[in-house]
Amino acid sequence: MEELTRRGMIGGAIGGAAVAALAGGALAQAAPGDEIVPLWPKRIPGDQGTTIVRKVNERSKTAGANDRWITGIDAPALVVKRPATPNGAAVLLIPGGGYGFLSYDNEGIEQARWLNAIGVTCFILLYRLPAEGWGNRALVPLQDAQRAVRVIRAGASRFGVEAQRIAVIGFSAGGHLAGSLATRHGEQAYAPVDAADRLSARPDLAGLIYPVISMDAAITHRGSRDKLLGPAPDAAALAAASVDRRVAADTPPVFLVHASDDGTVPVANSLAMYAAMLAAKRPVEMHLFDEGGHGFGVRLGKTVPTAQWPALFTAYATRKGVFPAR
Repeated sequence: MEELTRRGMIGGAIGGAAVAALAGGALAQAAPGDEIVPLWPKRIPGDQGTTIVRKVNERSKTAGANDRWITGIDAPALVVKRPATPNGAAVLLIPGGGYGFLSYDNEGIEQARWLNAIGVTCFILLYRLPAEGWGNRALVPLQDAQRAVRVIRAGASRFGVEAQRIAVIGFSAGGHLAGSLATRHGEQAYAPVDAADRLSARPDLAGLIYPVISMDAAITHRGSRDKLLGPAPDAAALAAASVDRRVAADTPPVFLVHASDDGTVPVANSLAMYAAMLAAKRPVEMHLFDEGGHGFGVRLGKTVPTAQWPALFTAYATRKGVFPAR
C-alpha cells in the first residue's frame, strides 16, 4: 500500500516530465507520458477542507501486470490515452469499485488499450469518492462526470476528437455513474465555473458493463448505495439515484452487458435498465451471458462468450454513428 497526499492540483494538462515528477505524488498511478487534465480550474465543488490521502493499492502478485485500486481522489482529473491513429471518436472510461475505490487498471487502463487499438481516444475518469469528506456526497461523482464530458467537448480540437462522438463506458459502480450521466446530464449538479459549462454534458452513447442501476433493496449493490447516499437514505434520495427511474426522452442510446452468474451486482439491474429504456422508447441493446461473474473487464479467456463484449460494443457504437465505420 502506497500513501500519498496532495490537495488542489489545478491548471492545464500535464505530460511527460511533469507526470514523472508527480510519480511520487497524487498521480502515482499515471505513467510517464500520460496527459493529465484536471477537471476543476479553481475550487472543487463540495470541498470542505478535508485532508484526503491518495492510496494506491497494488493487488497484483504478477510482475509487470498491474491491478491497482485507487482511493483518496483529492484532485479529480482525466488521464488521456491517445491512439496511434485517432479516428475522431472518444470514450470516457469510468472505473468501478463500489464508490469506495477505483479499479484503475482492470476498468481503465486495460479498456483504453483495446479502444486505442481501434483508433478511439480515451479519457480515464479519476472521480471523487463520495464518502471521503465532500459536501453533498450524493452529487459528487455526477459533478465530476458532467464536468468531464464538458471538458472533453470544449477541448475537442486539442484532443483530436469530434464533439458529437463522445461515448461513456462505466463498470459496476462506474456503470451507475455512467448511467446517471446518461440520464441526468441536463441536471445542474454544480454551479458553472467557466465557458465549458455552457456545453452539453450528454454523452452520445452509454456502455453500462455489469452496472449498478437500482437503489431498490431487493437488487441493489448495498455497498455502492451506502457509499453514495449514506447508511439511511430517504425515499427521495433512493429514487433520485435509481438510474432506471431517470430515463427520459433525451437519454442517449444505451448498451448493456451482464453475466447471469454475477454474485456481486444482480443481473436484475441490467434487466431493469433495459425495461426502462424500452418503456421510454429509447435505443437500447443488451447482452446477457451465462458465465463471467463480476468485474471481468477484458480479462476473460477468448473461449468464454462474455469476452466478446468489446466487439459487440464496437459494432453498436458504429451503428449509432459514434464510432466511424471501419
